[in-house]
Amino acid sequence: MSRETAVSRATKHFDDGTFVGDLARRVAIRSESQNPESRPHLRQYLESEIGPAFERIGYRVDVIENLEPRGGPLLLAERIEDPGLPTVLSYGHGDVIRGLDAQWRNGLAPWIVRQEGDRLYGRGTADNKGQHSVNMAALATVIAERGRLGFNSKFLIETGEEMGSPGLQRFCEENKARLAADVFVASDGPRLSADRPTLYLGSRGGLNFTLTVELREGSHHSGNWGGLLANPGVILAHALASIISRDGRVLVRDLLPRDVPASVRKALADCEPKGDESGPFIDGWWGEPGLTAAEKVFAWNTFEILAMHTGNPENPVNAIPGRAVAHCQIRFTVDTDPATFLDTLQGHLHTAGFEMVKVAQSRKDFFRATRLDPDNEWVTWAVASIQKTTGVKPAVLPNIGGSLPNDCFAEILGLPTLWIPHSYPGCMQHAPNEHALAPVLREGLQMMTGVFWDLGEEPLPARSASAR
Repeated sequence: MSRETAVSRATKHFDDGTFVGDLARRVAIRSESQNPESRPHLRQYLESEIGPAFERIGYRVDVIENLEPRGGPLLLAERIEDPGLPTVLSYGHGDVIRGLDAQWRNGLAPWIVRQEGDRLYGRGTADNKGQHSVNMAALATVIAERGRLGFNSKFLIETGEEMGSPGLQRFCEENKARLAADVFVASDGPRLSADRPTLYLGSRGGLNFTLTVELREGSHHSGNWGGLLANPGVILAHALASIISRDGRVLVRDLLPRDVPASVRKALADCEPKGDESGPFIDGWWGEPGLTAAEKVFAWNTFEILAMHTGNPENPVNAIPGRAVAHCQIRFTVDTDPATFLDTLQGHLHTAGFEMVKVAQSRKDFFRATRLDPDNEWVTWAVASIQKTTGVKPAVLPNIGGSLPNDCFAEILGLPTLWIPHSYPGCMQHAPNEHALAPVLREGLQMMTGVFWDLGEEPLPARSASAR
């Protein structure tokens, strides 16, 4: 009984096909939270698949109705070995994005796991069924090898993450005592690159909004009215050009952090985002000058135009449109206050002479930014555990560039948050042909077995090491 034999047991669990068999069974359940017809499958995933898997390794399982009508059910699995032991809270989401069945490459289907080389295709293999399956299997491995975890474990699975996690915040607020823990350890999102283990400590926030120019009802013939009627598309284009430059530099500086914190800059010094054969190449000339590629995406705010519309793009006619709209987004770090963004933009547009451009938030809810300080002692502990298993120093990202409901755990529950992802940037997450890489899942199972072994054996950081 040792850490080494536990990792070897985990490796065998993957190599003999047992892990992939479990994953295939889970992928087959069409748990599309965005599809009303698939709503019954959300509960099926928890009650027929995940719940029994936890019960087999000694967890008490509770499937809980979501108090938000849009939200899917939640599952909380608890294994309390001794109230005096440290407690670890974990998380995953059992829902997936729409299957987009007809758009998958010939020979592939979203609900069937198919392996081609190192790639395991199927909806949820990367986001998030494959990732929480890795962590569940690692917990089971430690219990089988040691006979116990050596810590208390709570594992929360939601089924609405792909809809913005409705009800999760409320559930955490109303169940603080039940979810109380010393540290949060979970997996979602991609590694920095396929070949480098990664640890990230939070997420950027995301605020979606529209810029609208509404000048008149309907469209008017360009031959009769051209040169007499203001064109909202032209006005909107110039308004956008006053916000962001042609090379991606945000010109409204009050939307940006004052600087990159020293601990963040230090953590990112050896992190280099890079594309692969299935992803886009990075445009080095784009974005904030003076920042590294890692700092641009993990330590800075960005302004993005997601979509624009004026007139009838599908069938243009010779008419001046009366309206133009741009759907935009700001990704932001904890170093800025999102409550000021829309007023800042509206004020800038007014000053720049674009009073006719109106700014409005697209959604009631938005993802908040979180970040555990890279100098936190839990980070040092996790880096050492991962390096002990893999022999490689993991990339430490203060936060990922995307958004997650990490604020529920970091702010509401006040936990230091450690995310150890088991996917990679080219996984086609949210698109047809989603896949996970078998070597990444295999190494993830080894890493997480080591992490959970160490949580039950080594001296741990003090509970006072809290999240920002």
